[in-house]
Amino acid sequence: MNKKSLVPYLMLMPAMAMLAVFIYGLFNGILQSFGLLKSAGLNKFTLEYYSETFRNGNLLNSIKVSLIISAVSSVIAVILGVVLSYLFCRTGFVNKRAYNIFKLPIVIPHIVVATLVINLFSQSGLLARLCNLLGIIGSQQEFIPMVFDEKFKGVILGYVWKEVPFIVLVVATIMSNIDGNLGEAAQNLGASPFKAFIYVTLPLCFPSIAMVFIIIFTYSFGAYELPMLLGPTFPKALPVQAYIEYTHPELAHRPYAMVLNTIMIVITIAFAIAYHFLIKKINKKVEVRAYD
Repeated sequence: MNKKSLVPYLMLMPAMAMLAVFIYGLFNGILQSFGLLKSAGLNKFTLEYYSETFRNGNLLNSIKVSLIISAVSSVIAVILGVVLSYLFCRTGFVNKRAYNIFKLPIVIPHIVVATLVINLFSQSGLLARLCNLLGIIGSQQEFIPMVFDEKFKGVILGYVWKEVPFIVLVVATIMSNIDGNLGEAAQNLGASPFKAFIYVTLPLCFPSIAMVFIIIFTYSFGAYELPMLLGPTFPKALPVQAYIEYTHPELAHRPYAMVLNTIMIVITIAFAIAYHFLIKKINKKVEVRAYD
């Protein structure tokens, strides 16, 4: 084996090393969730931590809260993103330089987004002051609670603001590459532009839409920053609760945090598998239609 043939393997070594560390950490965390943590004197395999977690109403409530935040923010973001993608493609805005400005929220950190939400939408923020100044509300405390509220409106708003540009970036690219003759043919057969979009353009974009939905759902489900900075004291989102359990003073309490992390991993993998079979089913239908 000559030196040139070794170059690709050497270039892959840093990535493989990082992957090995990730896999080790993943399995180590799962083992800890079953009570195997030698540094804390825990050496017996047990399901006790899982049992206690599912009996604990607060922890189950955290799972429910995270699922609601992820589902609501992802659905709203996908709907807005698809609509904006269609408008941008139809008006030609996707080909203009100003379109690049729309991509800026993608690179802005979530901590900055949390700061913007607090400064704009809290009861001491800019909008509350403006509404009070205009006489729309009698005092700033009458402004709709958007931050630190039990409905997580500020968290959902922050995710939607971050996710919509990402969806547009993916979906608009697909839409702009779809053959325009397909839509024109549908309209020539009597379909309105809206029906042509619903029955022609949208189905062709559905695999990409499903892909971005899974991506933003799994990210928002496991993300920590916005629920921590914008969420209420109670209930806590699942990642925040996992962090609280992880930083517990007693090291023997660590398995509870690993149980929550394992739950997040299982739910994420479940959605990834569902996406795989969904795309496989869609591609099969497309192949059947093409054959017919």
